Amino acid sequence: MSPITRIGTTARWSDVVIHNGTLYVVEVPATLEADLATQTGEVLASLQRQLEAHGSGVDKILMATIYLKDIGAIATFNALWDAWLPVGYAPVRACVQAQLAHRDYQVEVQLIAAV
Repeated sequence: MSPITRIGTTARWSDVVIHNGTLYVVEVPATLEADLATQTGEVLASLQRQLEAHGSGVDKILMATIYLKDIGAIATFNALWDAWLPVGYAPVRACVQAQLAHRDYQVEVQLIAAV
């Protein structure tokens, strides 16, 4: 069996898990009082740093699940997402409205990427 690498592990979660050439990561915004556009920018930048730090990249994302506090704001998210992804490298994606873990989160993104 391939080893499982856990990075930034706490009692409740790991920042990144890598197994069998696949990276799993979830990011949430840092600035709680910010609007969706600001929070999305923070989350995407953090995801990109995590991907690149662990041998992956935005062009290697296989699947994304996006959780929005308000699905009515999807156009704002999509504009930033579309500008962030390299043309021709869109992953499989789901985007849902959700009650997020912190009342001030506007967005949370979960990715699976190749390493």
